[in-house]
Amino acid sequence: MFANTTNKFRSHKYFCALVLLCGCALCFADRIVLKEGQIITGKILVEKQTQLYVDIGISVLTIPKDKILEYKYGETIDTEDSDANDTDAGAAPRPVEKASDRLYKTASLKKTTIEKSVDTVSEAVVKISSPGGSGSGLFINEDGFLITNYHVIEKETRIEVTVFRKTRNGFETKKFKKVKIEAINTFVDLALLKVEDLGDTKVPFVYLGDIDNIKTGEEVFAIGNPLGLERTVTNGVISTKNRAFEGLLYIQTNADINPGNSGGPLFNLAGEVIGVTNMGYIFAGGLGFAIPVNYVKHFIENRDAFTYDKDNPNSGYKYIQPDRRRNKARPDFLWKKD
Repeated sequence: MFANTTNKFRSHKYFCALVLLCGCALCFADRIVLKEGQIITGKILVEKQTQLYVDIGISVLTIPKDKILEYKYGETIDTEDSDANDTDAGAAPRPVEKASDRLYKTASLKKTTIEKSVDTVSEAVVKISSPGGSGSGLFINEDGFLITNYHVIEKETRIEVTVFRKTRNGFETKKFKKVKIEAINTFVDLALLKVEDLGDTKVPFVYLGDIDNIKTGEEVFAIGNPLGLERTVTNGVISTKNRAFEGLLYIQTNADINPGNSGGPLFNLAGEVIGVTNMGYIFAGGLGFAIPVNYVKHFIENRDAFTYDKDNPNSGYKYIQPDRRRNKARPDFLWKKD
């Protein structure tokens, strides 16, 4: 009887421990993706120059940074919205993603510091080059789709994308030259591109935020390549979220925006894209402007209406005008009298 009771007690104890660990797993907010594909969900306790210390509930792991593909702080986990395929044993919880059937993704992310946010999102920001100049862009999914300004690629078809990847000693660059123009909107100054020669390269992407969730005075930061200075980070606040200019609304910020920043992302402290930078005044510091992210979403969702046509590169679909009248003589019916 005593042995049986002991076994029941042990079973009950292990069951409670399992429930406790599962409950903790749902509360963990930080997510680490290893280069070999494994995903670790836990609480990042300490971040050193070469390693992370992660509390996974039953132990604290020491993970070398050179083994990490990416890691994110403060992701909100929602198991009710997870797909059935993600409920397999060992599957890690995911951030709450919406519009997963679209080209872009959204998530409920927790605000943190600029330093941590930059470390999380910087690899998703790229340099876009053409014979006419260069600018910035941002990957919106793992399939190589990215957003930039139309004026960055205006009248250009030979486009090159430079990706910056973290290494043990800093960053390394990788260039892709097979870049397709998917859609353009000249009025909002947006372009959708796709890198077609990724091969086995896995590209990190960013989540798109919501303009309704940002406030004037909120701290933001931009990443881009101003004047060719790659991976430059500037920070500031939202001066106003609805500055009118030529019939459109823009986010105004005092974060420095210079030539080369165009097409790059403006982030909030959660690492969500809230705008795409496209204007700044070189001789008037503190006057930068970004296209609100809701315009970006609308452009992506309706990309069929803005599909790029190489035979008519300045707009989407080409609407052919009717032929002009060849016989310019006055029609006979005008001469008839009752």
